Amino acid sequence: MGILEVYNPLDIEIDHGDGVYLYSTDGTRYLDFTSGIGVTSLGHSHPSLVNALKDQGDKLWHCSNLFRINGQELVAKRIVKNSFASKVFFCNSGAESVEAGIKVVRKYFNSKGSDKYKIICAKNSFHGRTYAAISTSGKSKLTDGFFPILEGFEQVEFNDIKDLKKKVDKKTAAIMIETVQGEGGIIPANKQYLKEVQKIAKDNELLLFFDEVQCGVGRTGKFLATEWVKELKPNLVSIAKGIGGGFPLGALLLDKKTSDVMKRGAHGSTFGGNPLGMAVANEVLNYVLDEDFLDNIREVGYNMRKLLKSEVIPRFPKLLSGVRGIGLMIGLECIQKNEILINAMIKEKLLTVRAGQNVIRILPPLILEIKHVDEAISKMIKAFESL
Repeated sequence: MGILEVYNPLDIEIDHGDGVYLYSTDGTRYLDFTSGIGVTSLGHSHPSLVNALKDQGDKLWHCSNLFRINGQELVAKRIVKNSFASKVFFCNSGAESVEAGIKVVRKYFNSKGSDKYKIICAKNSFHGRTYAAISTSGKSKLTDGFFPILEGFEQVEFNDIKDLKKKVDKKTAAIMIETVQGEGGIIPANKQYLKEVQKIAKDNELLLFFDEVQCGVGRTGKFLATEWVKELKPNLVSIAKGIGGGFPLGALLLDKKTSDVMKRGAHGSTFGGNPLGMAVANEVLNYVLDEDFLDNIREVGYNMRKLLKSEVIPRFPKLLSGVRGIGLMIGLECIQKNEILINAMIKEKLLTVRAGQNVIRILPPLILEIKHVDEAISKMIKAFESL
């Protein structure tokens, strides 16, 4: 075909999308609970995003950061106003935002004349597929064949504060974790764990870096998932996926002390923060910064988990064991192999995603309504009854 065969796509070719639905080239309609892996936050072909992209496309696509880009200033100001951040760096993907954050950690301590450089990360994590990103995870699935991986990353058990305490030493510079592990199986960090992580970081003068590429931008019912713990004061947060609503876009959010060390020339991106991406991001923010919109995410997500617990899991005790998650980031715990269940749902025109620990990942568009939840539950029951 000419395409590097690093993917294993379904034998479904998508023609177009509308809201929470995707349509294949043969006209089949699918209820999309993948959102392109948590990306199409406002669903498919959202009129506001389409118009924003068209309007900007008529004016200017690209000029690089050789020039001031007004859209960057507008989007950055809105993010800063509604988060812990003092500054924002725009890039093109989640992996790039993570890479930028790792550079900031090292730059910060170097600027202080410190030799701290180690970053503590969590086992079962996923931060992207660039060299630093796979090195943070340490997963053989990601690193095999690519040795030597980068030094300076140490993995600890997620949600295990004792293990974290043991690994902190004089060379430790930062703690970097996903607020909710996505690829690893939809595993939220415990609130008490996060509070204790904050204390360890403060006591040891470490930077606190959260990867919210998948769980940020409204996915959990807060703009940032770190907001669920009021005491939490991040230094760095990576976002991507949902902030572009489907347009390739990532960002690193920095507090004042970390942003102060990143001087001109310290980092950059040719395409990062381009006018098209900024036009779309500004429209996405109109929704994900609105408290009523976030309330709906929390309510619909809660109701979906409740219905899964009451209507689906008890019916299929040999297939399913439980549900976990927060907002519209939901994991269905499987006894039967998750791929078998996912394929059964595809036959009923419901699309979901695999995750680690034999979990089905449910990441619907954030515009989801309860009627769509009811439709999904019906499709699941029919799918699982066929097994």
